[in-house]
Amino acid sequence: MPPADLIRPDIQALRAYHVPDSAGLIKLDAMENPYAWPEALRDDWLAALRDAPLNRYPDPQGRELQQALREAMGIPAEMALLLGNGSDELIQMLALAVAQPGRKVLSLDPGFVMYRMIGLFAGMDYVGVPLRAADFALDLDATLAAIEREQPALTFIAYPNNPTGNLFDAAAIERVIEACPGLVIVDEAYAPFTDASFLPRLGEWPNLLVMRTVSKMGLAGLRLGYLAGPAEWLTQVDKVRLPYNINVLTQASAAFALRHRDRLDAQTAAIRAERGRLYDALSALAGIFPYPSDANFILARTAPGRAGAVFDGLLARGVLIKKLDGAHPLLADCLRLTVGTPDENASLLAALKQSIADA
Repeated sequence: MPPADLIRPDIQALRAYHVPDSAGLIKLDAMENPYAWPEALRDDWLAALRDAPLNRYPDPQGRELQQALREAMGIPAEMALLLGNGSDELIQMLALAVAQPGRKVLSLDPGFVMYRMIGLFAGMDYVGVPLRAADFALDLDATLAAIEREQPALTFIAYPNNPTGNLFDAAAIERVIEACPGLVIVDEAYAPFTDASFLPRLGEWPNLLVMRTVSKMGLAGLRLGYLAGPAEWLTQVDKVRLPYNINVLTQASAAFALRHRDRLDAQTAAIRAERGRLYDALSALAGIFPYPSDANFILARTAPGRAGAVFDGLLARGVLIKKLDGAHPLLADCLRLTVGTPDENASLLAALKQSIADA
């Protein structure tokens, strides 16, 4: 039997998630923390791993890690916590837990592509509500109308949003939470780079969950996400979690890193400061328009029809960014630039200036 006779048609129609080869390039395409740990801290980390019981299955609940997250992130004591192999697995758990024929996932577009993809994997319909074209703000009237019409089981709101980098109005999000018949998940993947959060507000609405990841704060290689919210919800979602989903090395490494939160916070502060300098420098360049950002990346729009040429010019000069032109109508001519180290950003700006001139 050929695959075409067995694989679902909607899956056949998809493209697999693409990760470009970054070997030998300045890597500014994936919103990663560009700073490595100092050697002394790496030595302490390796010492902490020495006693990790690799011959045993990991703690299925990750209790030590959960406690470390609670202390480091200020998770309300009365809220439950669920760990995932990255935020992607948590999105998948949520979708699998609620999926039924006709059930819908709603989010704001352009947004994180995995909301749509994972909803589709689970057999749910996806509803994307366009952001306002001028400033990528949440269109409250359109969103409330879509909620009333579609009655979504899951609503995801990235806060700040990826790929636009902006924070939506908190009062508008409150209206969305109140209007939704199902769960609302505020995805705070970029929490280290903003002071706004709904995490302290858990419990104000019975249908609110907050999802975060440690990836953007410098631990992307560990693939660890966490979901916080009322126990009555997370107890049910936990039933679709695959056993032992957070491995021994991730649990030990993340717990160690959180004990050194001050080091991660210092790196985050450096990225936030560099984001401001990069934004100012981009604003001074002719031929490109950057949008304000509360994340560790900046969305920028090129002159009409020039995004592909600018992207190719950067790549030829050894700099890899993300080309978003063609991904969504509102992202026409757009590129996404991760905030790197000062040296990386200087190289980016030099290459960008040349690439714009040649485009």
